[in-house]
Amino acid sequence: MRFEKWQALGNDYVIVEAAALPWELTPERIRLLCRPHLAIGSDGILLLVPIEDPAYVAELRIFNPDGSEAELSGNGAREAALYLRRSGWTDEDEFTILTKAGAITPRISSERICELAMGRASTESADYPAGDAEGRGELQSGGRSWGFQHVSIGNPQCAIEAGDELEELDLAAIGPGIESGAVFPNRTNVSFYRVESPPAAGGSRLRARIFERGVGETLSSGTGASGAAVAAFLGGAPSPVTVELDGGELEVGIAEDLAVTLTGWAEPVYAGELSAEMVRRIEGE
Repeated sequence: MRFEKWQALGNDYVIVEAAALPWELTPERIRLLCRPHLAIGSDGILLLVPIEDPAYVAELRIFNPDGSEAELSGNGAREAALYLRRSGWTDEDEFTILTKAGAITPRISSERICELAMGRASTESADYPAGDAEGRGELQSGGRSWGFQHVSIGNPQCAIEAGDELEELDLAAIGPGIESGAVFPNRTNVSFYRVESPPAAGGSRLRARIFERGVGETLSSGTGASGAAVAAFLGGAPSPVTVELDGGELEVGIAEDLAVTLTGWAEPVYAGELSAEMVRRIEGE
């Protein structure tokens, strides 16, 4: 099985073309492939599938390291878009990819920079059925109460303004209770953020930490950064919003109708091929 490993701000994915798969990509096999030390090790798998509809260059399926399938990943989608362009799936710098969350349109401006039109964010969705139109709520985790802003941006986001205690938060202790909160039937991604003051000229700046659904705390998340940025925008922060994550910075543009664009870098780490021994082990899963 041929693959490439890519990363964006420390958010690493294994990219596989469907034609290279010698077997079905089951949850058990995904979990094994993503395990560090025992296999490739990654934050997930990006599966690229040819599609007959000429409106799309490819279908992108995104799998978390726990074997579940995600609707969208901002970092992963940028990695996939740059891979598609470099690998000859298209010679266009702007094209459309089909995801579980719907169509997304990347625009490539250099070998490692990609702007991604993410679609319109919403504060109402089936992923927070008890929520009102504003999408605000409160839940308990880690022995305390957390006020949050629900944002749907291809996948569910729970954004929490943490203020000055952001860096001291124990996300490993707090995150699971929020991710699997009863109000989120499909679980949720969680972003804890602080609005930096004063805002950058012509925009805003946030510092954010991400607890990703099916992953845990990560160095970065494109949709997590987008969720935090939309929450801050709804609170009065001007667009564009620069989001500082543990792995680097992303820029999130937000229109008045909550249309979101995400801009950042991604790059390949290495290309490889699984050994015959590893293929046999995975076939046994």
